[in-house]
Amino acid sequence: MAGLSLECGDCQAQLRTVEEAQDHAELTGHTNFQESTQAVLNLVCTTCGKPCRTQTEQDLHMKRTGHSDFADKTAETAKPIVLENKSVAGPSSSGEGGSAENAAEMVVPEVNKEALAELEMMGFPAARATRALHFTGSSNVETAVNWIVEHESDPDIDEMPLVPAELSTSMQSLLTPEEAKAKAQELVLRAKRKKEEEEKRMEKERERERIRIGKELQEARRIEEQQERQRIIAFRKAEKEEENRARLKIRQKLEEDKAERRRKLGLPPEDPKPAEAAPPPQEEKKPFVPLRPASKAEQMRECLRGLKQAYKEDDAKVKKAFQTMLTYIGNVAQNPNEEKYRKIRLTNATFQERVGSLKGGVEFLQLCGFQRDESEFLILPRDKVDPMLLNAAGSELTSAINNPFFGVL
Repeated sequence: MAGLSLECGDCQAQLRTVEEAQDHAELTGHTNFQESTQAVLNLVCTTCGKPCRTQTEQDLHMKRTGHSDFADKTAETAKPIVLENKSVAGPSSSGEGGSAENAAEMVVPEVNKEALAELEMMGFPAARATRALHFTGSSNVETAVNWIVEHESDPDIDEMPLVPAELSTSMQSLLTPEEAKAKAQELVLRAKRKKEEEEKRMEKERERERIRIGKELQEARRIEEQQERQRIIAFRKAEKEEENRARLKIRQKLEEDKAERRRKLGLPPEDPKPAEAAPPPQEEKKPFVPLRPASKAEQMRECLRGLKQAYKEDDAKVKKAFQTMLTYIGNVAQNPNEEKYRKIRLTNATFQERVGSLKGGVEFLQLCGFQRDESEFLILPRDKVDPMLLNAAGSELTSAINNPFFGVL
């Protein structure tokens, strides 16, 4: 029975053809080959089409890709090996030392001349280009270049490959030029599809990450707005209660003054009406008011009051200063990422005329977060931009502009 494979006596590797045995001998230096009736295992992955020739190779492919379905095509690809000389690369068995007449004539294998010429035009030596086309078994230039890059550190990379003369023709008949071209195109398309699938997977991962970050930012913004509303409500409630207490004190003072006048006139005191009897004092629970917004708002209000009182004779100048500062604050609130809105030159003539020359103008901007650097600028760093603080500053400036009694009382 003819052998179905060649077995390397040194490493027990199963080789399908004489050409594979010759390549194995050149790469490893093993020369002890013998025919075997055992066919080379051929397990083809049904998912990606990769052939596996050993059980170990199949296990590695399963671990690397997760593919578990394989089709056994060993019987389909098994072909008998016909050799004129049973020893592929070993010494002749006719004698201990052999003779020059029995030694096989070694010749340079024939490769695709067009591909060889193109590789030489690209600057690769003829031996290196021939070696790449021979061992890849392809006429595709891209495949040959990849092989050269992977094997450029081989010690024999620039040696011309040699094969027995009787095998040269059979090695070239493995694949026709059309088949080699089709095979190369198939490999390129498979690599492109794999790259596209990987890019799609990475794009989906990035999109999921963007969605997750967006949801977290949206939730943080919602919580921040809710806390700001609660602070504003508590602050307004505290102001209203303070106003009610002030009115009650004024009413009590008026009643005391009225009673004092009647006493001086000799009139009897008025009988207090039961309906108007003052309710017993109750201990009031003051609502929690966050210190930072209230403190900043009070400081801003006092700063604006001081500025208006300092220049109460020139109401137009004060109003222009308030409007200019409101423009600065509004630009930063609407465009927090624009550096030009977060940077004010102190020596600017317009700024000096409207804000810088007024007592309290620069101080108000500093309360809004602006910082004076070592040069001639007021700078609001991006990480110091506080939307709530800017909104509070805008409310105070709007009130100062629209309220004619602001800073007068």
